[in-house]
Amino acid sequence: MTKTVAVIGAGIIGVSTAIWLQRDGHKVILIDRTGPGAGTSHGNGGVLASCSVMPITGPGLWQKAPRMLMDPGQPLFMKWRYLPKLAPWLVKYMRHANAPAARRRAAAATNIIGDALNDHFALAGGTGAEKWLHPTDYAFVYNDRAHYDSDAFGFAVRRENGFAWDVLEGRAWQDYDPIFSPRLGCAAVFGGHGRISDPGQYVKDLARHVQAQGGRLVLGEVTDIAREQGAVTGVRVGGETLACDAAVLTSGVWSTGLARKLGVNPTLESERGYHLELYEPSVMPRSPVMIASGKFVATPMDGRLRLAGIVEFGGLDAPPSRAPYDLLLRQIRAAIPGLSWKKTEEWMGHRPSMADSLPVIGESPAVKGAYMGFGHDHVGLTGGPKTGRLLSQLISGMTPNISLAPYAPDRFH
Repeated sequence: MTKTVAVIGAGIIGVSTAIWLQRDGHKVILIDRTGPGAGTSHGNGGVLASCSVMPITGPGLWQKAPRMLMDPGQPLFMKWRYLPKLAPWLVKYMRHANAPAARRRAAAATNIIGDALNDHFALAGGTGAEKWLHPTDYAFVYNDRAHYDSDAFGFAVRRENGFAWDVLEGRAWQDYDPIFSPRLGCAAVFGGHGRISDPGQYVKDLARHVQAQGGRLVLGEVTDIAREQGAVTGVRVGGETLACDAAVLTSGVWSTGLARKLGVNPTLESERGYHLELYEPSVMPRSPVMIASGKFVATPMDGRLRLAGIVEFGGLDAPPSRAPYDLLLRQIRAAIPGLSWKKTEEWMGHRPSMADSLPVIGESPAVKGAYMGFGHDHVGLTGGPKTGRLLSQLISGMTPNISLAPYAPDRFH
């Protein structure tokens, strides 16, 4: 049965949902406040990071976090005036900083991101956006073997979830990619990953395909979901109600208000992320790399090198801080000595971070025909296509081949 579905939010998750809905025979209205690919879908690290199944809330975070906050050389920042508002979420978040919770998250995350490169090729095939997809390795770079061994728990969890990698040390790592400082002497190199050489344009091209297939793009803010007898009948954008049979909330960190109107109170907070783009760099890494000491990613892009990472808690309204940009610059100069470039661009955006580090994927428990797909933490770009496929299956009355219980919208009650 053909439905008209309003997709609220045109980042990677919303656009992926729209494409799969069209392929399953539905009509789509894609709605966004500012336009496709403008937010976190533009500013991410650009890595299809299938192996990034470990949450930040690993065991030991209780000991590490206070030291990191006090050290300006560490990639964790706090706008202290925001702490009273953050505190209730932070308490729930830190309850997951233990080994059993990390293992549960990793297993559930693997079902969403574990085959991301193929998921993206399946999504983008025939849209014109596939030109931005590039198969590649993904390397986690350490100072030495002892530094690598300090992440043993995370690597054990990855192995439990089917991931494999090569450890390169000394000359072997230098031969793999000679641009890095000799002080970085060890790397875990994962094959079978991917990168997107212009994430924002990729999402825009996917959205253009939605329109070319008959989808309607509406710019505006959805203020409410119209309903009759407990079921969706439309969405309110400005003073207008757009009729629809189902609605999907894919607005990232801005999803909380509408989710509450749909009977869900997600434990969602902004994890402010920063990136720098270095245009016309003198050298480029062979593959995307995670520099473990700085917890930042350096990804080759179209004509530029993107540095992305940093965690800052400070809410949605505060302006960017200077210190994270300065830290990224210091770290990349230490990692790649002699690197030069022509121009620098800065960006700050909002990762939708759930207290249990897992997204919300499913139907509202209170409103029939209202679906949700948000809260993907650091892996929204990676997991967008699989999430969109799952949501389209639910809306089409199909049964997904994985359990959606870990992502259930009603798990917060």
